[in-house]
Amino acid sequence: MPNPAATSRPAPVLYRNGSVYTAADPFATAMLVDGDTVAWVGSEQAAASIADSSMEVIDLRGALVAPGFVDSHMHLTETGIALDSLQLGSATSARELLDAVAGAKGEGTVLGHGWDETTWADPTLPTADELERAAGGRPVHLSRVDVHSALVSPSLARSAALQGQDGFDGGARVIRAAHAAARLATRKLPAGALKQHQARALAEAAANGYVALAEMGAPHIGGLDDLKSAVAWNAQDASARPVPEILPYWGEAVSSEEQARALVAQFGSGIRGLAGDLNIDGSIGSRTAALRAGYSDAGHEHGAAYLDVEQAAAHLAACSLAGIQGGFHVIGDAGLDVALEALDRAAQAVGAQRVRAAGHRFEHVEMVDAAAVEKLASYSVTVSAQPAFDAAWGGPGGLYERRLGERSRSMNPFASFYSAGVPVCFGSDSPVTPLRPWSSVRACVEHHNEGERISARAAFLGHTRAGWRAARHTNPMAGQLVPGAPASFAVWEVEELMVQVADGRVQSWSTDPRARTPLLPALDTGSDPVCLQTVKDGAELFASPALRS
Repeated sequence: MPNPAATSRPAPVLYRNGSVYTAADPFATAMLVDGDTVAWVGSEQAAASIADSSMEVIDLRGALVAPGFVDSHMHLTETGIALDSLQLGSATSARELLDAVAGAKGEGTVLGHGWDETTWADPTLPTADELERAAGGRPVHLSRVDVHSALVSPSLARSAALQGQDGFDGGARVIRAAHAAARLATRKLPAGALKQHQARALAEAAANGYVALAEMGAPHIGGLDDLKSAVAWNAQDASARPVPEILPYWGEAVSSEEQARALVAQFGSGIRGLAGDLNIDGSIGSRTAALRAGYSDAGHEHGAAYLDVEQAAAHLAACSLAGIQGGFHVIGDAGLDVALEALDRAAQAVGAQRVRAAGHRFEHVEMVDAAAVEKLASYSVTVSAQPAFDAAWGGPGGLYERRLGERSRSMNPFASFYSAGVPVCFGSDSPVTPLRPWSSVRACVEHHNEGERISARAAFLGHTRAGWRAARHTNPMAGQLVPGAPASFAVWEVEELMVQVADGRVQSWSTDPRARTPLLPALDTGSDPVCLQTVKDGAELFASPALRS
């Protein structure tokens, strides 16, 4: 009698006639997937000899197979809402914002995302009353591109009880506590609507080659139910369409080992740590990142610190004792001062080795000097960074230069992190920047500060294998395509493959076959590679019709 498990096992899949990014063989052109595992990688000649009728054979026609991307910092529900709401990134004036609101269809709150007044000729924002009139009395919530401030209408301000809250002055723009309250008021969604937004984001991620997403939940973002809903995707019924794995984090401060363990226990075994968007400060775009000196374009403003050193140190000490990853959202230099002093105090309280062993992670870490880099390395703190921030706002004339002046040049020091041995992983902070991993890799190679550029290979590893390691994944082979590794990868239609490094003098010889360096897509062609398929543990998450045509 046949074994039911055996009959339901999918046929092995042989990918051939392409290129495989693998440390096992830099010239590999084929790969065999058996179940959830990479069974073999090798040459086209060998693939021809092992192909048989029991396999599905996919002709890559020159496409690239590479480890799937891991987004090390994103927001599932927020991404889904942003994708389905008014797209305001191209707006160039308050008038265009109001026109978009006036044209919004449907009922209920008018939601929009992505406006950036620093790109407008006239940065004057619409008034609260103008928003109300444009929406015909419907509540309005329009999040700024950095999602650390928003524009709200009077009706939303009333329903969210913003009067008297920090960050609300009666006008349209809200920051700090008022911003959190306004956002939460618009996120009180039925479970079905919540799942629908999350499904939209998961589909977008899968279509762009992501196999895992580090979900950064927090009380001020979507609340406990939102994160639990995200975690539930990892345990969905086997008959459902597979989705990228969720690597969940919860950003809530604790002050004791017992409190840390109890909080983690609320999520069962799924939670990765008490880190992520536990905010020490805000963002540079909204001028809420905590700075040592005032903003260059508003000298009286220094941002805000949401946690003090004592609170941050207690959190890290508690997490270290519990063996749980802790960490913070931290962007400004004064904010990082708080986080680094907290590391020292936690080490004094529980021992430096416990702090290092917990594998803490700090998100963003944009304003960093040499002493800070050294301290991060000494405590083995992982930096979870967003390269697309530099592409969007770095460089001469960019938002960072306008907000910070000369201080902007040393921001996001990727090469310095790598040189000092600071573990680095990369993400998008979606919906702040899009789920476009190759654009993020390119941002590392083309960093506005030439001294902080890294090679495409280093950037690619930061977007793949390093993401699994930062989340303390139990399988050390995750994020690579070698025999025995998880079959989690994406197939890409590419124009050209090459080695790309930060220093052009090296590029001329590192493309030599004798260097045995695996090749990656050329990123100077003006367009990103096109995703043809995404596979997680052997299960297909996404497939373009072109893959098997």
